[in-house]
Amino acid sequence: MTASRIAIGFVLISSALSWRASVAQETFRSQVVVCQEGEAALAGREVLRRGGNAIDSAIATAFALAVTHPAAGNIGGGGFIVAYLAGSREVVTVDFREMAPKASTETMYLGPDGLPKPGHRKGPRAAGVPGTVRGLGLAHARWGQAPWADLVRPAARLARDGFKVSATLASGLNSQLFARRDDADAVPEDLGPRGDHLADFAASVAAFKKPDGTRWREGDLLIQRDLADTLDRIAANGADEFYTGDTARKTVAHMAKLGGVITLDDLAAYQAKVRPPIRGTFKGFDVYGMGPPASGGILIVQMLNILERFDLKADGPRSPRTLHRVTEAMRRGFYTRATAIADPDFVEVPVDRLISKQYADELAKSIGDKATPSASLAPFPILGAEGAHTTHLSTLDAKGNAVAMTYTLEEGYGSKSVVEGAGYLLNNEMGDFNLVPGRTDATGRIGTPANLIAPRKRMLSSQSPTIALKDGKVRLVTGSPGGRTIPNTTLWVVLNALEFGLSPRDAVDAPRTHHPWFPDVLNMEGQSWDAATREALTSMGHKLKVGGIQGDAHTIVVDPDGTIHGVADRRRRTSRAEGD
Repeated sequence: MTASRIAIGFVLISSALSWRASVAQETFRSQVVVCQEGEAALAGREVLRRGGNAIDSAIATAFALAVTHPAAGNIGGGGFIVAYLAGSREVVTVDFREMAPKASTETMYLGPDGLPKPGHRKGPRAAGVPGTVRGLGLAHARWGQAPWADLVRPAARLARDGFKVSATLASGLNSQLFARRDDADAVPEDLGPRGDHLADFAASVAAFKKPDGTRWREGDLLIQRDLADTLDRIAANGADEFYTGDTARKTVAHMAKLGGVITLDDLAAYQAKVRPPIRGTFKGFDVYGMGPPASGGILIVQMLNILERFDLKADGPRSPRTLHRVTEAMRRGFYTRATAIADPDFVEVPVDRLISKQYADELAKSIGDKATPSASLAPFPILGAEGAHTTHLSTLDAKGNAVAMTYTLEEGYGSKSVVEGAGYLLNNEMGDFNLVPGRTDATGRIGTPANLIAPRKRMLSSQSPTIALKDGKVRLVTGSPGGRTIPNTTLWVVLNALEFGLSPRDAVDAPRTHHPWFPDVLNMEGQSWDAATREALTSMGHKLKVGGIQGDAHTIVVDPDGTIHGVADRRRRTSRAEGD
């Protein structure tokens, strides 16, 4: 096996989950990187061609996405890596989740009414201390083999020389810079909450506006000189530059100017961490995920443990009984997320119990033929209702090393605030803490204690980078963006591939569902669910919401004979494949 291939991007999905473009080549012989944007995937592929490993490829791809996919790719956010090291046959994980600044308080975003103040999710004050650069640096120091500068400079060149804007990016930038909610070409997932736009910040406008002030069009060249200079400094001086060098000083000056609270001490103190992976078994596969402060690893293993007790395959992936059982597993998983998972440096998380087969037996026995009211799971009152942007990449090299990496700014374009003089967007991850202590309500607001804000604490995450092995060899690498939907999107890809035996493309294309515990609603992606299925679920007591798209699961599947499938999720625009 000597050839190298790459699969990237996807196509806009219609409401009926029908595709608007043909399938690109997806079967490869040696190595692959799958991600959301073409130039970034090319950067990752070139690293593999030059002899870099999967870790190196993931690092180069991630830095390039910070340039070409600014809605979610980043150096100002954070995330997680799950990697399989073929030489030692071990799975390792890296936590580079953002951290609350030292000046943070439990109620820092609340107004006089005890609820979050308007605008609390935009601007520097919404940002946690970024972890991406430190996390990529730690992964490189431990397991990389290509020179660090060679992994960062391709991104710097893309920022300095520019790249051609896709129709999707043009729409997203226009919706942000012109701040109009009625654009005919606007991409809904690229729009932040009303009033939160790049246009609200002078440095953001300067970074992303078209030189002549007109609207972006497909094929225009986007140049980001300040970001290029920042990436050049990181390439030359290592990850520390972002935290103690000139970039750190620019970040803190920006904070002081616009009311942020991150200090030089916060940046210097930030450390990425190697954490123990979450490991489960399912139908003969070893399934690995990320542990706390990510919730995805625990949730996926717990849900798979529950579902292993049922013969889902006999009923089929779209039967009402399968959908009911999967929904009930999701409901219990998300109750676990809300009540038991948080930053393990601050909260004792009973990981062994939560992912044990014995606990799954208890949970499975509580699943009957009718929907379980979500409020009945909680030993505390649920109050009445009041009157995502992430990106995932997967890599596999010729030696069998694999990386599942998910990282984010939180919402599309994060806090909407570009650091003046440094050219990068800040996250708005502080909103992933439970902002209203003690208030858990039917709208989905969670106020349980484990994930309340505290200085230097990492906020709970739904990110779910996942690797499945069989007989010590990689068989599945996956993950997704999508906020709280992430674990359930990933669960469906795992079930489709490992339980139902769907083809790699069908495993990714198949419609998904999501139940978050609260709101107590089963979300059913697309419009392809037949009336009989919907009626059967309703008769079981499920409240349904049908439509939309869910997730973006760039996936690698390896057949027993070694054939590699690089499957780019096509639920959004810019579908392309590059390779040899």
